[in-house]
Amino acid sequence: MIAYVFLAIYSLALLYITVYCLMQLKLLVAYKRHNRKAHKQPAKVMPKPVSALHLIPAGMDDEQYDTESWPLVTVQLPIYNEKYVIGRLIDSVARFDYPRDRFEIHILDDSTDETVDLVADKVAQYKAEGFRIEQVRRPVRQGFKAGALRDGMPLANGEFIVIFDADFVPRPDFLRRTLPYFEDEKVGVVQTRWEHINEDYSLITRLQALQLNVHFTVEQVGRMGGEHFLQFNGTAGIWRRDCIEEAGGWEADTLTEDLDLSIRAQLKGWRIHFLEHVGSPAELPAEMNSLKSQQYRWMKGGAETARKLLPKVWKSKIGLGKKVHATVHLLASTVFVFVFITGVFSVPLLFGLNDLMAAGFDKDWFAGFLVGLLSIMAVYYVANVQAPVHRDRPLKAIFKFVVLFPLFLALSMGLSLHNTVAVIQGYRGKRTPFVRTPKFNIQSLRDSFSRKAYLVRKLSWTTIMEGILALYFAGAVAYALYEGDLTFLYFHGMLALGYGAIFYYTLRHLSLK
Repeated sequence: MIAYVFLAIYSLALLYITVYCLMQLKLLVAYKRHNRKAHKQPAKVMPKPVSALHLIPAGMDDEQYDTESWPLVTVQLPIYNEKYVIGRLIDSVARFDYPRDRFEIHILDDSTDETVDLVADKVAQYKAEGFRIEQVRRPVRQGFKAGALRDGMPLANGEFIVIFDADFVPRPDFLRRTLPYFEDEKVGVVQTRWEHINEDYSLITRLQALQLNVHFTVEQVGRMGGEHFLQFNGTAGIWRRDCIEEAGGWEADTLTEDLDLSIRAQLKGWRIHFLEHVGSPAELPAEMNSLKSQQYRWMKGGAETARKLLPKVWKSKIGLGKKVHATVHLLASTVFVFVFITGVFSVPLLFGLNDLMAAGFDKDWFAGFLVGLLSIMAVYYVANVQAPVHRDRPLKAIFKFVVLFPLFLALSMGLSLHNTVAVIQGYRGKRTPFVRTPKFNIQSLRDSFSRKAYLVRKLSWTTIMEGILALYFAGAVAYALYEGDLTFLYFHGMLALGYGAIFYYTLRHLSLK
């Protein structure tokens, strides 16, 4: 009887994962359809403006370069203890080829270390050069990033609000390539694609890039093409000020204030436009504990936002299809809970298979769920090999995918306990602080994060459990080989590898001095 209980729990969890994967496949179809249409449309770009750094080319009409009517833009840089990267960020924003009198820079600085002085020096430097730039300090850090953005709004003079996190290095033409899309008065947000300046630094950064490339191609474009809800990704995008205000402004009751405001804005009728062809370079977390803190914030915040907004989504007047896709979007982090359940319950199910088969159960039934694996494989292949924004040669891209995709699956499985804890806390409404993701200015193989501030030193109980789970699944592999039952061999092997790798890298990066 107990074997049937394990089978039922395992099968239901696997069914949930399969449905999620099929919804991703649906986004892939929408992505392909949208890009076939968009391929014929030229990108919108403002002309280069006249400034001290740009001269009018010979033969060009001065009126073409009249920028007095260009919109005033406020660039907000919310930061907290970013001494390794803040100078890089401010310098890159100051290089925007947009008229200096038409944009202002507000550094929303909640720092408590020497970052404060570094920012002050940069502000003084650029003020002397004629930039409109301010360091904004709050007496009390309430609401973390959302609170900083909320408190910074009354100080902003811009019609449009640009937001960049500290790990980004925007290109000079960012404003000229994004602002034209606000010609559509219903567009409230323009979001650009994240690029990865340190993708090749390590296996950890390569696997992150593999996953993020899916979101910033198939998911975002697929949702836009299917006329579903998208999301602002917290950085590397522009908000129309009216959109922020009509949607109710920034709120600090979730850890993903970006997703929260995105959904509220779209429920008000605003649209988000995603630009796959415009990239914003950024630094990926290079060590495991930073990656875990980022994953925790995204997973818990996603659950908090789902808890907060799903009732509003279903009470709204949007169509049923939009409601379903918005629900799947908001529940995306929940898939890790079911990945964790399938892993844990597959081991006792392995021991009960003989009894189930004696009662007439056909284990080939599990093969039907392979459609989910094939679907997600197709999504990742297109995002990382076929997407037009990638510059690798086809054979090299295919080789990288074949090597990295199985490792990515293993790493995702290994993170399932950590992410499950975050998701459950989010749905329970447990309040936890905003844990920042440290950045260390890692751009090339010569760079190192050892001996730097902001590294996590504390060993958590989830890390200990990850080590135990690695042994748990390794034992299941040994048992399967001994009994000659290969039903779950590869699944348990990947789980053992995933949990083992997460445990190893967490300890290794904790031990840095």
